[in-house]
Amino acid sequence: MADPVRIYFLGGLGEIGRNCMVIEQQEQLLIIDCGLMFPDFDMHGIDLVLPDFTFLNENADRIVGCVVTHGHEDHVGALQFILRELSFPIYGSAVALGLARNRIEEAGLLDQTSLNEVNDGDRLSIGVFDVEFLPVTHSVPMSHAIVLHTPQGVIIHSGDWKLDLTPVDDRRLDLARLGQLAKTSGVRLLMADSTNAEEHGHAPSETSVGPVLRQIFHENADRRIITASFASHIHRVQQVIEAALATGRKVATLGRSMQQNVAMARRLGIIDIPESALIDAATIRDYEPGEVCVVSTGSQGEPMSALSLLSRGESKWLKVGEDDTIILSSHAIPGNESNVHRVIDGLTKLGCKVVHSGISDVHATGHAQQEEIKTYLSVVQPEWYVPIHGEYRHLVANAELGKTMGVDPDKVLIVSDGDVLEVHDGGISFHSRVPAHYLYVDGIVGDVGHGVIRDRRALAEEGVVVIVVTVDSETREVLTGPEIITRGWVYAPEAEELLDEACDIIADAVERVLDEGTHDIDVLEREVRRAAGKFVNERTKRRPMIVPVVMTT
Repeated sequence: MADPVRIYFLGGLGEIGRNCMVIEQQEQLLIIDCGLMFPDFDMHGIDLVLPDFTFLNENADRIVGCVVTHGHEDHVGALQFILRELSFPIYGSAVALGLARNRIEEAGLLDQTSLNEVNDGDRLSIGVFDVEFLPVTHSVPMSHAIVLHTPQGVIIHSGDWKLDLTPVDDRRLDLARLGQLAKTSGVRLLMADSTNAEEHGHAPSETSVGPVLRQIFHENADRRIITASFASHIHRVQQVIEAALATGRKVATLGRSMQQNVAMARRLGIIDIPESALIDAATIRDYEPGEVCVVSTGSQGEPMSALSLLSRGESKWLKVGEDDTIILSSHAIPGNESNVHRVIDGLTKLGCKVVHSGISDVHATGHAQQEEIKTYLSVVQPEWYVPIHGEYRHLVANAELGKTMGVDPDKVLIVSDGDVLEVHDGGISFHSRVPAHYLYVDGIVGDVGHGVIRDRRALAEEGVVVIVVTVDSETREVLTGPEIITRGWVYAPEAEELLDEACDIIADAVERVLDEGTHDIDVLEREVRRAAGKFVNERTKRRPMIVPVVMTT
């Protein structure tokens, strides 16, 4: 009998982001990706959402390393947080490590890890794991699929990918190696990206964006052009730069991550721009509008990003207006739509012309669509198929594609965060579950939990009512109050009669408890909350947060 292999899913299933899984083989653990997720609109005050690190913390001595498929935040962004508690080496491409390094270094945690660069086709031994890195095409350069050669056969993690036959860097997905694996050892399990599994057809090539950008640059020859995209979308930035140079413009970068990533890409030879064409952001205003192109961060409408500051007229580098054309060369991540629309509105109010993917083909997805997924499945011919990376509907759509392409329906599994699969001689089965809750970041890790989020939702949706009462514990009388302070429930100056009635009812409830001989603070506060909550709900059909404050003398 061969040793079983277990797969722990800590994030990325039923959601966009938090991609993180762990492979267990012979008691050792290998992490694949460790990403973050941007908060939903109802996660009030939350900065980021991380995977649940409970399982990893409890098994820290068994972790031999982390392999990363590519450098997007939803795959490497949580490394800077987990390295505060754990230490392990990280393996990935030069770009993936470069993007991860920026964050880890800012957190002062480089001494917690070693960054090990891998090349296309490399096959490494990491502890007991036999790991192969296959090139794939995605919206960030040097992305990889991960091939695990295990006692239970070949297990493939597709990474994020698409079939781009004309990529900017001529680096294509290695279908030949996938086919070779299928025909020789066979593929026991394929875990594949589901993001665009609902989308018919093929994803457009990244190079299709270049001509669109060049056309927009020609049409706006006398206007300053500001483009915004993911700072990690280096091939998109390269095409923007080529369009700018073709029209005789200087290029300035705006936003720290954009500046860092462009510098890194130039060092690696991925971005080609002469030094003479680069200008400092402080000198943008020294040029005529038609002489400059600004490459900015903020395509997702992040409140403090460079583009958001421009839309509010708060940027220290320049003011935008009627001479500016803004190109949003991106697509909004689910949950960020309202932020992006707010930025577009702000720029439009300032007189800018805004071009986005809704009106022009200035963006191409980095994720495979249905026909590409079918092609991948036909080449790999996996025995078992597990859709990953996507919201639940994406996973279901991807599962259906697996069945369509001949995978036994009983061997197509839809898994959830926290599930543990065991690959054994008899097949693949659900083994157990591990904690996979959201870990919220609000300034610092662990600062808030589910209870705090629940309270914030109540405050945002229903408001708060604070009732202050002072009682004499000896005479068992109400000395002062009840005084009601409210925010977000009713506007006090316009609701005096309602508040007076509430005070009378709460005072009667307190006096009744005191007459019964009770002067315990907890009992009194509980009665205040009960009486106030009942009154508020009956009279206004609302459920604000009730905060009783009972003081004794």
